[in-house]
Amino acid sequence: MSQITTHILDTSLGKPARGVSIELQQKSGNEWETIGSGKTNDDGRLPGLLEDFVRLTPGVYRLVFDTGGYYQSIGTKGLYPSVSIDFEVGNDPHYHIPLLLNPFGYSTYRGS
Repeated sequence: MSQITTHILDTSLGKPARGVSIELQQKSGNEWETIGSGKTNDDGRLPGLLEDFVRLTPGVYRLVFDTGGYYQSIGTKGLYPSVSIDFEVGNDPHYHIPLLLNPFGYSTYRGS
């Protein structure tokens, strides 16, 4: 399993958010480098964001969700064109960073 996993639930519909583009970025100094990307599947998940054997060095990382593109694809107007979640990676083998999304708000937490 990828060390970083995520899923998106569109809480306004009570359904997974399909087809959302996501980038995983690593902070290096004051810059961000994209180290993984993809789109959510029918279950709102992005399997294979990183190869199973890849282990990240401790540091600050970011998931960037193209929420504007998602809402445009389903014909809904949303407030946030993108959502960025910054988080810190230590020595844990797995980090699950879900996004609960609606057109006018979002929340996240560390999942399991």
